[in-house]
Amino acid sequence: MSQQHEMFAPPKLSLTAPEGLKEPRLWVRRIALWEAPGGPKIREDILLRPGLNIIWSPDGSDEDNTSGGRTIGHGAGKSLFCRLLRYCLGEQRFADETQRERIAIAFPNGIVGAEVMLDGVCWAVVRPLGIRRRHVAIADGNLDEIAGGDGATTSIDPLIEAIEQAIVTPSTASLARLQPGQKAWPIALAWLTRDQECRFDDVLDWRSPASGSDAPIPASGRETGPRREALRAFLMAITEEEQEARRNEETLRGDVANAEREISHIAWDLGRRHTRLIDQLGLGEQTLPEMPLLLEVFRKATDDRLAAAAQLPSGNTAELAAARKALQEANAELNHANEELVRLDAQLPAEKQVLTLLSSEIPGLSAAAANAASQVCPICEVPIDRVLAEGCGLSHRLHNEAECRARLETKRQEIGEQQKKIGDLETRSKALQPVIALAKQKVEQAEKRAQAIEDVRDARTSAWQAATRLKEGVERFGELSAERDDLRKRLRGFEDKLVKERERLAAFRDKQGLTFGKITQKFSAIIRRLVNDSAKGAVTLSGNGLEIVVDVDGDRRTAAIESLKVLAFDLACLCLSIEGATRLPAFLVHDSPREADLGLSIYDELFRLMREVETMTEAAAFQYIVTTTTRPPDDLRCDPWLRLTLKGAPGSERLVARDL
Repeated sequence: MSQQHEMFAPPKLSLTAPEGLKEPRLWVRRIALWEAPGGPKIREDILLRPGLNIIWSPDGSDEDNTSGGRTIGHGAGKSLFCRLLRYCLGEQRFADETQRERIAIAFPNGIVGAEVMLDGVCWAVVRPLGIRRRHVAIADGNLDEIAGGDGATTSIDPLIEAIEQAIVTPSTASLARLQPGQKAWPIALAWLTRDQECRFDDVLDWRSPASGSDAPIPASGRETGPRREALRAFLMAITEEEQEARRNEETLRGDVANAEREISHIAWDLGRRHTRLIDQLGLGEQTLPEMPLLLEVFRKATDDRLAAAAQLPSGNTAELAAARKALQEANAELNHANEELVRLDAQLPAEKQVLTLLSSEIPGLSAAAANAASQVCPICEVPIDRVLAEGCGLSHRLHNEAECRARLETKRQEIGEQQKKIGDLETRSKALQPVIALAKQKVEQAEKRAQAIEDVRDARTSAWQAATRLKEGVERFGELSAERDDLRKRLRGFEDKLVKERERLAAFRDKQGLTFGKITQKFSAIIRRLVNDSAKGAVTLSGNGLEIVVDVDGDRRTAAIESLKVLAFDLACLCLSIEGATRLPAFLVHDSPREADLGLSIYDELFRLMREVETMTEAAAFQYIVTTTTRPPDDLRCDPWLRLTLKGAPGSERLVARDL
């Protein structure tokens, strides 16, 4: 199918700079490197200009080689130059940790300085490369004097604040939805000076983690949404009303998500309670209605359970008290009998021991009584009869027979009394056995009676409590059901409001069509200039984000076209900045665009286009810095456009004049 031709020729790229603008509002005039404050310079100053600035590192046969060695364009310091430039414009670091360490070893007191022109005022900026911590940014300052002395440290913040106030404006931070106290210029700087590591793959890829730049969010991070909003703020393609609508939309999305999460949790809880109540109420065999009739069925079943529990015997309180008192008395009687038995069992062995001792004295007393009738002298052992007949010359003492027999009789009486005592104790002990058995029986009977009364009372209490818990469970089921219904109503309200807010946002996006129409006009003209007259492009904002299309005999989505989209989009925004239609300076750095993807013809046209842009206004109203390994066009490989030539070897030809 043949392509339809347009009635009018598409407009070419044109610019209208503000009246009286003699130079870019922000541009870098000079960059210098010193080995130490007041010391020699690492290399000659790098002088830059408004308009096109080319930093070239020849590769292979791109430059006449008189040294006989093979030159390489990579590793010469092009990206380091871009990062030092970013560093002097306010970025926190100038390289990754490894490269910073190598540079610090080579130049422990090294410093980098820049003359930054802001609305005609020269800012002198000095920042350390090594171990020093002196950061200086002074308006109307002399760079060489500041770099050579040890004056006061101001930090880089005065320059950032000045750019923020003069060009970016403080309101942009709120439109870009930055964190409180966060500046918008570091975010804009990340866009205007893309990392080479991002490889120009996407319009919203600004900073790669590999660069070690420590760029603040939203200049980095996985989510591109914040960068898209910041980009729109810089392009003045968003309003505070839209941001308010977007905040409302985000709040409503959160409310919808929370309501859905709560409804899901309550639904799970209701399902669990529903199953449990049916099982506990024994309703599994019945056909049950839906809510709210189901709740009435549950309530009736629990009321029946409560009524049934109320009909159970409650257990007479007085009867239970009497049973417990009888149990107490039976236990006391049993304890008394047991204590008595224990006492008797402990006393009997002692009394029997006494009886044994008394009995052991009987033989001696019996012998003494027998001997008293026919006594033998205790001294000379001569029978008393002989002593009486013949006389004794040793003793006249004799045993009293009556006393001996009296003692024997007394001992026998004591033994008899002890035996009687032991017998009484044994009789009492035997008599306690049936008493204890009877007491145990009484205790058991009293316990059974008290337990029976308690069981009756506990059964009623348990049934009542179970029925009460079921009642509470049913009421909680009803409360959760009402809460779920209320949440559903709230969710519908949130969803209705969310639809309205999204309609408002769509309306705001339609209103921003004029802004993106201007971008599309510049973008399409740049695409035609770089590719061919039949090519065209478009930049639109949709609900899904920023959509960029390049039409070269159809929509193209190759790697070359993706890189071309990024370059053309940046240049289109640069053109709008020249015209004062953005919150950005007309300043742009492209670090080594991929010529292998773009093709040499497009690559050459990029340089020629930017030279032509210089002539579209009374004075060059922008600064575009591009680094390249590919040979620039012959007519631009000279002053004033070629500002610096670097080589990867030998080391003296590199940016820092040595191998690191």
